[in-house]
Amino acid sequence: MAELSNIVSRFGIEGEVVSIEPLGSGLINDTYKVTTAGDAPDYVLQRINNAIFKDVALLQGNIEAVTGHIRAKLVAAGESDIDRKVLRFIKVKDSGLTYLEDGGKFWRVSVFIPDAYTYQAVNPEYSYYAGKAFGNFEALLADIPDTLGETIPDFHNMELRLSQLIEAVENDAAGRIDGKEDGEANPDDPDHSQEVLDMLEDIDKYGVEMCKAERLHRDGLLPKRICHCDTKVNNMMFDRDGNILCVIDLDTVMPSFVFSDFGDFLRTAANTAPEDEPDVEKIHFNMEIFKAFAKGYIESAGCFLTDVERENLPYAACMFPFMQAVRFLADYINGDTYYKTKYIDHNFVRARAQMTLFHSAMEKVDEMKNFIDSL
Repeated sequence: MAELSNIVSRFGIEGEVVSIEPLGSGLINDTYKVTTAGDAPDYVLQRINNAIFKDVALLQGNIEAVTGHIRAKLVAAGESDIDRKVLRFIKVKDSGLTYLEDGGKFWRVSVFIPDAYTYQAVNPEYSYYAGKAFGNFEALLADIPDTLGETIPDFHNMELRLSQLIEAVENDAAGRIDGKEDGEANPDDPDHSQEVLDMLEDIDKYGVEMCKAERLHRDGLLPKRICHCDTKVNNMMFDRDGNILCVIDLDTVMPSFVFSDFGDFLRTAANTAPEDEPDVEKIHFNMEIFKAFAKGYIESAGCFLTDVERENLPYAACMFPFMQAVRFLADYINGDTYYKTKYIDHNFVRARAQMTLFHSAMEKVDEMKNFIDSL
């Protein structure tokens, strides 16, 4: 605790630190709750994972711009209890920055929001809340004057993901398409070469269609907006009465198409099975989740969505499982160099599952369009 106490002491916090304890179970950043004495607020201390977020100055600049803009709007609207409705980051005493570099590690401190809760449930009720919250988040930022950077460049660029798959196929680094020479093959590595070829052919059929967003953007028909880019139910905070307080986990906030927030949520939430389900018969696209999320999203984002954005929301719901299938398959062909795997053909199973979800979503495009038109 001595090291963490030293880090915290360099930020302009109020009160005396009583304890610093691990908080949550995030996969990216190390997070701690800083409890203080008396009436001073408690705080959240995070070590920023700069292996993933390589430009910490850009990252924190984005977050400061976003939280500052939302805070100003809440003040102008006469909202009360604003520190519970938007995150507030504390500045380092000697630099005035909202992050601290110490021995190659990067840290930040924000005010802890008391009596606030997150939920893991993915059901129609919380999917509606998620749509409402993330649509409102985008709406609040639709007129932000700041220019934000991409914390993870080309994060949701479908054209780039397809080009990476093509490169993986050309290299066939793990011999999972044409096979390895005698004596090199791993007897424990199942031969999926024909299934991989079939999947590549299937991907090729839809590749041009799934790159629609990049083409629309180049033609000036699809704007980039400030999006959250990690739309999960547990990235919202609720008060004890079930009212949405704020959206959290802002590291991936950056310019993107609205399809990122819409499609990425549905890729996981509307899947009736885990993303690596080996039994494809269990994988379906859940329209009840889609309808709940779309209803909430359009209620709050409808004030700024263009006709092109709105009419292509079903495309977004299909594009994200397609993109993830492409990424899993490329990693499988490369020899599993990016995603952590639990068994030898895990990435192949993931890719097959995501393509199954993609096809299930494609079968429901007309139903999705009709529902959105009805809102």
